Amino acid sequence: MAFADGIRHIVCTPHANDTYPYDRKVLEQRVAELREKTPPGLELTLGCDFNFSFENIQAARAEPARFVIGQTKYLLVELSDFAIPPAIGQALVQFVESGITPIITHPERNLVIQQRPDLVLSFAKKGCVIQLTANSLTGFWGLAAQRTAEWILERQAAHVISSDAHDLTSRPPILSRTRDLVSSRYGDDVALALVAGNPGAIVAGQLLPYHPEVTI
Repeated sequence: MAFADGIRHIVCTPHANDTYPYDRKVLEQRVAELREKTPPGLELTLGCDFNFSFENIQAARAEPARFVIGQTKYLLVELSDFAIPPAIGQALVQFVESGITPIITHPERNLVIQQRPDLVLSFAKKGCVIQLTANSLTGFWGLAAQRTAEWILERQAAHVISSDAHDLTSRPPILSRTRDLVSSRYGDDVALALVAGNPGAIVAGQLLPYHPEVTI
């Protein structure tokens, strides 16, 4: 389904949290098995959906290669829905200063950020990459998530749009609908940067080609 939609690279992102222990070696074996079943031209890279807990932060500081996307310096970060204290912002800055770029996943769906979307602008200005979920912009996650995603886009604080796919029905690996929606509102260049240019740079371990100045 992803390949048919035009997707040519998938980052596999099992959770790394208290519920789902993250064993990199075991998961690399699983991804190798998946590669044998994917169509030619579709690449897979291992990463994780990194819960930004104290224990995880300490583990990633000690061994960042265990959690990052492939062999890059990009780390997908999932923030708590219950609280985002100032210490979280400080920890994100410390990662940036150490050479690891946090990618904040689906901030528009975060209940705290829905009340304080200005936090996203702060994270972006501190060097974090902001990643929106495609079907948030089409309304799947409700009006609050949709409005927050649009608010972030309008302020040029979004760098990536991902499918966050979980299955073939309610959360499918589809980007084209949102790409077309963003294209109609912000132009083809922005849409392609968010679904292809910037994601391609991330999996290649390169700097983002599209990184506009955040507006207020």
